[in-house]
Amino acid sequence: IDSVLDVVRKEAESCDCLQGFQLTHSLGGGTGSGMGTLLVSKIREEYPDRMMCTFSVFPSPKVSDTVVEPYNAVLSFHQLVENSDECFGLDNEALYDICFRTLKLTTPTYGDLNHLVSAAMSGVTCCLRFPGQLNADLRKLAVNLIPFPRLHFFITGFAPLTSRGSQQYRALTVPELTQQMFDAKNMMCASDPRHGRYLTAAAMFRGRMSTKEVDEQMLNVQNKNSSYFVEWIPNNIKSAVCDIPPKGLKMSTTFVGNSTCIQEMFQRVSAQFTMMFRRKAFLHWYTGEGMDEM
Repeated sequence: IDSVLDVVRKEAESCDCLQGFQLTHSLGGGTGSGMGTLLVSKIREEYPDRMMCTFSVFPSPKVSDTVVEPYNAVLSFHQLVENSDECFGLDNEALYDICFRTLKLTTPTYGDLNHLVSAAMSGVTCCLRFPGQLNADLRKLAVNLIPFPRLHFFITGFAPLTSRGSQQYRALTVPELTQQMFDAKNMMCASDPRHGRYLTAAAMFRGRMSTKEVDEQMLNVQNKNSSYFVEWIPNNIKSAVCDIPPKGLKMSTTFVGNSTCIQEMFQRVSAQFTMMFRRKAFLHWYTGEGMDEM
C-alpha cells in the first residue's frame, strides 16, 4: 500500500491544480473491496479537501463469481459511505444487458463492458478536459447532486447507445438523447429508476448544440415526469454542455442520477449478507485475518 501511495503522491505533486481522484474497483472480490477502500481512506487522510470519486462495480443479482461477495460488499459500503464523495454504481449484469439488448452483441467481452464504463467515465470528466459553453467539474457535480452527505451513490447512463452497424444512420437530436438518457434500459446498474424517485440528476451533453435547447428539454422532462422527481427540491436537473464530442459521434450525453431506487441494490446485497451471516457461513476467512464477529 505504501508503494501505491508513493505513486499517487508523485502524480499529485506534478499537478497544477489537483481536482480529485477517480478509483475504479469492484466490491465483490477481495482486492477491489479491501485494498480499494483502504486506498480510498488513505488518500482521504492525505488529501482531505480533494474530491474522491469511485466507480464501483456492485455484485449483480444473477451473475456472481465469488461466494463471499455479500460480505465484501457490505464491508466496503461502510468505507464508501464514510470516505468517498461520489460513488457511481455500476453492475456487470446491467452492462451485459445493454450489450445484448441495445448494442445487439451476441457475445460481449469484458472489452465491450469496459468500453461502456469508459464512455460514462469520460463523460463525467469531459468538462475538466475540454472547453465548453457551460462547464462543470467534479466538485460542482457533487454540490448539485448530493442533498445529504451520506446519499452519494449515483446511477449512471450514457446515450446514444446504438449498435455499431447502425451508428451512421441515426440522426441525433437533443430531445432524442434526453429520451434515451432517462430510459431505464440505459442505466448501468441493476436498479430500475421507475421504482424510485430522483432526488437530483445531472446531464452532461457533449457536441455542438444550443444550451437553450438543452435547458428546454430538461424542464420538459421534469414537467412530464414530475411524479419521478421529489417535490422538495425544485429544478433538480443540472446540465452541462461541453463542445467536444467523443470520437466517432457528433453528440453524446452522460447521465448521473441520485435516485432512491439505488436502495434496491443495497437491499439485495444486505439480504444475501443476512442470510449468510445468520449461519456464520465463511466467517473464518475474515476472523482468521484478525477481524472479530459483531
